[in-house]
Formats: sequence, structure tokens, C-alpha cells
Amino acid sequence: MTRARQTTIGLTLAALIVTGWATLHVWGVFFQALHGPALAVVPVLILTQSWLGAGMFIVAHDAMHGSLAPGRPRLNAVVGQVCVGAYAAFSFRELNVCHHQHHRAPGTADDPDFHADRPEAFLPWFYGFFTRYFGWREFAIVTAVLIAYLVMGASVANLILFWALPAVLSALQLFVFGTWLPHRHIAGEGFDDHHHARTWSMPWIASLLTCFHFGMHHEHHLSPATPWWRLPAVRREALRRGSTAQA
Repeated sequence: MTRARQTTIGLTLAALIVTGWATLHVWGVFFQALHGPALAVVPVLILTQSWLGAGMFIVAHDAMHGSLAPGRPRLNAVVGQVCVGAYAAFSFRELNVCHHQHHRAPGTADDPDFHADRPEAFLPWFYGFFTRYFGWREFAIVTAVLIAYLVMGASVANLILFWALPAVLSALQLFVFGTWLPHRHIAGEGFDDHHHARTWSMPWIASLLTCFHFGMHHEHHLSPATPWWRLPAVRREALRRGSTAQA
């Protein structure tokens, strides 16, 4: 695949994800009614926005590896910052540094996304994962936006349902399928290679809905320059060669 074609596909999918997330975010926070028949769509809006929020991070993740727009580092950085900044005021540069350190030493004490003290435990690992990236800077910016939303007429209930809840759910989604399941230690089970990553086998649609194919984590570590939407093809090729780690 040419760089131009990969860039076109990647940016088109990124635009759909970001536009979809932003549209549901604004609608939910400012316009979604919480009474009568309108209540029926609330769970769908929350889950869809959570999924798209995870997608924002996956787009930024591709930008970190330069696979969103190959050969265009500035464009990758801009799109990546838009995604993580809109999501929760994160710094793309900081996330980028930590993520590349993760790839240099996956599943070790030098991996900023790994919980070396208890590599099988969910809650301590998630707490460390969340607090590493969401600090006082992010808290201050999010609080300022929250106050602005309230001044603009958003209700507390809508803010909780269509901003706070999707943010937490998508963070859990990313952590579970993109970090904990692929890299956690399981008694009696090791890893196939130094990447310390495994893939969880599931149907294509489930793989997409859980975390934009990021559950194909061994394939990602084997080929970090592959964009998220091409991971199923990489996995099919790996299965054909019989060289993939899976659960």
C-alpha cells in the first residue's frame, strides 16, 4: 500500500471518528432530553460515545507511530493532539514519549504502562495507569471546561451521562483490551517472545467494537507501524504462517 493511500484512509477514518465523537458530545451535553421517550436512546448514546472516545485514542496512537499519515510527522502530531486534547486535555507529546518507552521495554519495570509490582491485578494497575496520565494540569483544564459548559447552560445530569461516564468507560475499554488483557501475567502461562504481548481471538466485529482491533496486540507489537484498520490483515497473515501469540 502506498503512503498516499494509507494517509487518505487513515485521515478519513480519523475524521469520521472525531466528528462522530464531537457531535455526540455536544448533542449529549447540551441537547439530549432526559425524560419521556428520549430516555430510550440514552444508553445507546453513552455506549457509542464511549466507543468513539476509545477510537480517538487509537487514532492518536497511530499518530504516535507515524502510521496515520506516513512521512508527515507534523500532521501526525497535530491530529494526535487534537484527539487526546479534546478527549481529556492530555498532552500528545507526553503520551508519545511514554508509549515509545512501552514499546522499548514492554511488560517490564521500565514500561510506564505496566504494573510490575502486581502484573496480574486489575485495580492497582488501572489506578496507576489512569493517574500517570491524568494529572493536575489535565484536571485544571477539564474543570475550566466544565465550568464553561455549566455557564453555557449544560445540566449536571447531562454532563455526567454524556461526558464523565463515556470518558471513564472508554478509559476502561482502552485499558482492558489494549493494556491489561494483552500484557497481564497469568499463572502457568508465559509469553511467546520479548514483546510480552498476547492477542485475544474474537470475531472481526467484536474486535472492532471492543477496541478498534487493538486486542490484536501481539500483531501490533510485531508491526507497530501498521495502522489499526490493517491489523486484521496482519493477523490473518500471521495465522497463515503460524507465528502469532494468541489466547
